Amino acid sequence: MSISGTDAHAATDPTTLPPLVRRALVAARRHGFAHACRPEQGRLLHALAGGARARIGETGTGCGVGLSWLASGAREGVRLFSVERDAERARVAAEVFADRPEVEVIHGDWRRIEEHGPYDLLVLDGGGTGKTPDDAPADPARLLTPGGTVVVDDFTPATGWPPLHKGAPDRARLHWLKHVALHTVELRLAEDLATLVGTRRRLAPTGPSSSSE
Repeated sequence: MSISGTDAHAATDPTTLPPLVRRALVAARRHGFAHACRPEQGRLLHALAGGARARIGETGTGCGVGLSWLASGAREGVRLFSVERDAERARVAAEVFADRPEVEVIHGDWRRIEEHGPYDLLVLDGGGTGKTPDDAPADPARLLTPGGTVVVDDFTPATGWPPLHKGAPDRARLHWLKHVALHTVELRLAEDLATLVGTRRRLAPTGPSSSSE
């Protein structure tokens, strides 16, 4: 989720947005949900979804804006699963995708995403990122197909090494950048926004990551 991500779409010509994204934005605004993904993130998700062969997963549905970018970019036959912990937001998002049987919105803890994996593309936004002490990071060796992609959103672009958060090494970002099962890069999407994109190594170790420093 991005602060004011819903409003950030207002600066985009609506005719350039996929119809499903416009529908999700209407729902988000109607229900006062401000923290949808930003357009820069949405366009990245749209592009990455086109490479998925069978399954796409997401944690943190919100009102479905990010999921609508994914669904709009996915090829025919690909199934999408998204988990939202807030019951009302899950209901709103499910209504957005009521006529899209390939999309399933699940209400519950983010770990419910494990029920439908492994995924060709997994977007971690509402749990499994490891950004907070009570949020254990998801295991890409279990949740991704070999060669599958994981996306972890909403970082401030790094300006040096190691990347810092509040003056200290950013442990969450380092976890993904140094994970032994992944080849991960940081993409700068805007002056104030970066996203981590990791690809599961096809012959990756299945043990714990090496990012314990």
